[in-house]
Amino acid sequence: MANAPTPRVRVPATAKAGEMIEIKTLISHEMESGQRKDSSGKVVPRKIINKFSATFNGKPVFEADWNPAISANPYQSFFYKAAETGEFTFTWKDDDGSEYTAKNKLTVG
Repeated sequence: MANAPTPRVRVPATAKAGEMIEIKTLISHEMESGQRKDSSGKVVPRKIINKFSATFNGKPVFEADWNPAISANPYQSFFYKAAETGEFTFTWKDDDGSEYTAKNKLTVG
């Protein structure tokens, strides 16, 4: 893989109590299928993100299982009803056990 996976997340900084907010995520990731060979003829190992999860203040709010057909640089968005101030933690899990995380704060007032 040429570049390290880079997560990007867009969460509003503030919201009103009870407001539905849209959360947008994208991770720059090449999603290697394991079917290609390198210049020396060796198979390039499979490296695909297969799970995405989001928690708010430690409680799960969204999960997705992704299959091998997912595109490179996968984008995921979802809606969340803002109830309290806290922190989102977003986690992407790779076939090889790697995990990539991003955190964003939300202020409700």
